[in-house]
Amino acid sequence: MLNEIDRVKQQAVLLHDQQEVEMALDNMAAAISARLADKNPLVLCVINGGIIATGKLLPRLDFPLTLDSLHASRYRNATSGSELHWLFTPTTPLAGRHVLVVDDILDEGHTLKAIVDWCQEQGATAVHTAVLLDKKTGCDKPIQADFVGLRVANHYLFGYGMDYKGYLRNAAGIYACKES
Repeated sequence: MLNEIDRVKQQAVLLHDQQEVEMALDNMAAAISARLADKNPLVLCVINGGIIATGKLLPRLDFPLTLDSLHASRYRNATSGSELHWLFTPTTPLAGRHVLVVDDILDEGHTLKAIVDWCQEQGATAVHTAVLLDKKTGCDKPIQADFVGLRVANHYLFGYGMDYKGYLRNAAGIYACKES
C-alpha cells in the first residue's frame, strides 16, 4: 500500500500551493466573520476531511463560538462514494443555535445536504456551510456552500484534509491525482 501512496504522491499535479490555500482560508474567515460574528455559532467539524480546514479557520475567527464535530461519510477511505454512514453526531445540542458546518470539499453534495438536513431536524436556528473546495462536477448539486475557499475542476484530490485511500490528508497543498 505504501508503494501505491508514494507513486500517487509523486505523480500528482499541484493545483493550489500552500500559500494559495492559506489566502483562501483568510478570505473564508473574513466572510464568515462578517456574517456570523454576532451569532455565537456552533462550529461543526466534519471528521475526517474537515479537520484541517476547521483547525486553520478557527484561529482566524476572532469572535465567540463553540466547537463540536460529527462524522458522516460516503467514502470511508475509498475513492468513490456510496451510501451515507453516520459514525457519530455532535454532543452539543443544536436547538436554537446558529450552526456552521465546516468540511473539506463539496463534491456531489449529498453528504453536506444530509448533514444540513440533520442539523435542521435538531432545531438549529440557522445552518451555514463552509467548504475549503467546491468541485466543478458538472452535475446539479442538492446544496451550495455558503462559504467557499477555492473552486476546482473535477479531479480526484488530496491534501489539506482530503485523502487518497486514507493517506495524504497532510499534504501541504491541493493535489490532483494523475488520470489513469
